[in-house]
Amino acid sequence: MTEERTTMIHDDKIYVAITGTKHYFGTDFMKPGQLVHLKKEPDNLHDQEAIRAAMTPIGTIGYVANSTHSVPRGCWSAGRIYDKFEEHVTGIVRFVVKDLVIVEVTPDLHELYMAFKEGADSLIFSD
Repeated sequence: MTEERTTMIHDDKIYVAITGTKHYFGTDFMKPGQLVHLKKEPDNLHDQEAIRAAMTPIGTIGYVANSTHSVPRGCWSAGRIYDKFEEHVTGIVRFVVKDLVIVEVTPDLHELYMAFKEGADSLIFSD
């Protein structure tokens, strides 16, 4: 990530709304504090500024709202944050209201997974 892009996204807290959750797994399992991965989807046929929201290990949970009809007050649209990070940025769930999830974008936060095989001398890391 370039220094300019990092600086721009760190200036103030940025919140985005995840919509379309009812087309995936809903929001019943979602809680504040969970991590969400926001990944650009440049080949999306419906929205050239599409940002997919995913959670490990379940996968896609929705998309960052990018319409004047779906972006709540105080949140940024996918179009506004699209050029503020390279391909992927992490966020933290802050609020869950019905089928809408509000996520705080946190570019300095990364998720790391560790696995090991019993009796093995090395660990396997994945991000």
